[in-house]
Amino acid sequence: MCNDHSSHLPRRGLLAAGAAALVATQFTTPARAQLPTPPNAITPDAALKRIMEGNTRYAGNAMQNKDFSAGRAARAGAQYPVAGLVSCADSRVAPELVFDQGPGELFVVRVAGNFVTTDGLASLEYGVAVLGMPLIMVLGHSGCGAIDATIKVMKDKITLPGHLPDLVNAIKPAIDLAEKAKAANPLDEAIAQNVRYNVKRLQEAKPIIGEAVAAGKVKVVGGVYNIATGKVTLL
Repeated sequence: MCNDHSSHLPRRGLLAAGAAALVATQFTTPARAQLPTPPNAITPDAALKRIMEGNTRYAGNAMQNKDFSAGRAARAGAQYPVAGLVSCADSRVAPELVFDQGPGELFVVRVAGNFVTTDGLASLEYGVAVLGMPLIMVLGHSGCGAIDATIKVMKDKITLPGHLPDLVNAIKPAIDLAEKAKAANPLDEAIAQNVRYNVKRLQEAKPIIGEAVAAGKVKVVGGVYNIATGKVTLL
C-alpha cells in the first residue's frame, strides 16, 4: 500500500502549496529568465528620477516618446515596467503621457479615486514579484471628481445607486483625515490625504509588497498631478 502522506494534508495547505508552485514556475516570464540584466533592474530612486524627469519634459512640451512603433516587436516577447501606478480613471489623466514613458514602461492600475482595491493590489503584487518593477506611485490629481462627490455625499447623507457606495466607502477614510486637518481647501486636502492613505496601505501590504519595501527593493511614493500645468508634485 502506498504511504502517501500528502493525502493527510489539509485542503488549504495543498492549495497554498500549489499557488506557490504556480508563482515559481508558470509566472516566470521566459524572456526575463534569458536576460542577465532586465531593463528595469534599477534602484527605486533611479526609477523615480526617471519618471519625474519625464514629467518635467511633458510639462515643458518637450516629450521624447513620439514614435510608438519603435520597439513594438521586442515588446511582444516580454514587458519590463520601470514603475507601477495607482491612477484615477479620469480621462484627463494619461500616465504614459504625464511621465513621458513609452509602451511597456508603466504598469498602470486605474480606478476612479485612485485607491487600492483587492484586484488592484493583486495586479501590483504581480508587477513586483514577477515583472520586477522597483517603484509604485499612487497618483492623485487636481479637481478629482470622485473625491469631490464623496465629500458631498458624506456631508449631505446622499444615497447613491448601483455600486457607487463602494467607491464612497473606499474614499471615506481620506475624507475623515482631511476633515481633521481643517485645511483651507478641503478638496485639495482630501486629494492629498487619499494619496497618503493608499501609499501607507501599499507600504504595509503583506506579504509581497510590504516585504519588498522593507527589504529596500521597492519604494512606494505618492504624487498629485495638476491637470492645468501638467506637473506632478511628490507628497
